Amino acid sequence: MVVREHRSEAGKPVLGFALLTVSDSRNERTDKGGALLASLVGEAGHRVVSRGLVRDDIGEIRGEVQAALVLPEVDVVLVTGGTGLAPRDVTIEAVEPLFDKGIPGFGELFRMLSFAEIGAAAMLSRATAGLASGRAIFLLPGSPAAIELALSRLVLPEIGHLLAQARRPAKRLP
Repeated sequence: MVVREHRSEAGKPVLGFALLTVSDSRNERTDKGGALLASLVGEAGHRVVSRGLVRDDIGEIRGEVQAALVLPEVDVVLVTGGTGLAPRDVTIEAVEPLFDKGIPGFGELFRMLSFAEIGAAAMLSRATAGLASGRAIFLLPGSPAAIELALSRLVLPEIGHLLAQARRPAKRLP
């Protein structure tokens, strides 16, 4: 089956998104990344189920993502911030252990597209994605330009198809 047919089968469902900003320096008023996530998700016709802000702390980040994963109305978790190489950047370490399956193509494509915009500095991003409990999780950089790129070029155009594939029943062998 070609990609177009898979996408048409997936349709355009309204999905529920949990949004989480990881930052030691932002608060609800200064969280531009979280506000941009909410705006882009809403503009695409989806629902923001929850929105939070957490410090760069492995336990706190993991706990917030796990809390989002138990909400039945959440289909997608978007985490912004903490994906770089600085010592306090621990989002990847906090969330990757929760993945049932990784989606390495997301990070690869994100860095390729970023390279076209910012050059070699794109290699400093550890943006990644995976599936956990039938939900998609995307770990994104905190910059508004990176959030815009990830959501407009990768996540939002493909999320319905991605979840439709991830949630397909396994075929039994005869």
